[in-house]
Amino acid sequence: MIEIKNKHGKVIYSYDVNDLRDEDLLGANLRGADLSGADLRGVDLREVDLRNANLRGANLFGADIRNADLRGAYLLGANLFGANLSGADLHGVDLRNADLRKADISGAYLSGAYLYGVKLRSGQQEDLISALGCVVIE
Repeated sequence: MIEIKNKHGKVIYSYDVNDLRDEDLLGANLRGADLSGADLRGVDLREVDLRNANLRGANLFGADIRNADLRGAYLLGANLFGANLSGADLHGVDLRNADLRKADISGAYLSGAYLYGVKLRSGQQEDLISALGCVVIE
């Protein structure tokens, strides 16, 4: 059972399945939720609280995750291909072996994130370096 709460703690949705494709969860409270293996393709997760959520192996293909709070979330092996993560707080997130190809990480905060084995498209490394707060001096 997945319960989704608004910012005041009131349950606004509850699901017995992990198929949330194309749902609008704008601003929902999913803090600590177990969404491992969930199908979240195309889901609107803008401004969602996903702190410490388990998204291991979740399919977030094309999801809109702008300005979401994912601090401490577990995204090992997640599919984030084409997802929009701009402005998201990914501090301390476990992204090992995640697919970030074609994902928009501009303005995302990735300090302390685990990035071993992350899949990136050619030319995306500069965005990643910026999201980590690093500056390349040539």
